[in-house]
Amino acid sequence: MSAETVSPQSISTFAEASVGGYLDDLAAKLPAPGGGAVAALHAAQGAALVAMVARYTTRAKDAAHRETIDRIIAAADAARTRSLALADADAAAFTAVGAAYKLPKDTAEQATARAAAVTTALLEAARVPAAVVAEADEVLSLAADLLPIGNPNVITDIGAAAGAARAAATASQLNIVINVVSLADGEGAEFAGALRTIEQIVARADALHTEVVTAVTTR
Repeated sequence: MSAETVSPQSISTFAEASVGGYLDDLAAKLPAPGGGAVAALHAAQGAALVAMVARYTTRAKDAAHRETIDRIIAAADAARTRSLALADADAAAFTAVGAAYKLPKDTAEQATARAAAVTTALLEAARVPAAVVAEADEVLSLAADLLPIGNPNVITDIGAAAGAARAAATASQLNIVINVVSLADGEGAEFAGALRTIEQIVARADALHTEVVTAVTTR
């Protein structure tokens, strides 16, 4: 994807964008939004689904779990807000990478400065999806906490939240790797933990999905 100038018609922030406008920009020949924003929005959607199910679990019969439900609602709402902000951060980080690669390198000093700027930009561009992984991990943990006590009438939405968290993690994996692969040996070591977490998220999300399917089909 080239580092072209973003069209002035593109969205300003993801929190303000319409779904149609976002999809138009995603489909357009624009450098952003791209896969990084999609990953962050997967996490945001997963968080929103968890919050919705939790809000449906505030019936009189759910009173014994009210403290846990209130905690899940607050945490899910916060994760949704952070994930939306990360979608914006991803677009900014990608733009910074493109700007760094455009710096002049005609002299030794310029080449050194450009190399340092590229490294800084690539690290930041990898840190954003790593942060999305953390949000996906949080969303999946909240979904797992909610599954045993959530309103059974909307239990499939817990499974959908887990799927969204999984998608956020695996899409982020691609965005971490594409940035880290361009770094010098050892410069991407800080992302090893996030990459391990992605593997765990995939396994946990698949297990939760199976639990939901079993719960639905054995009623």
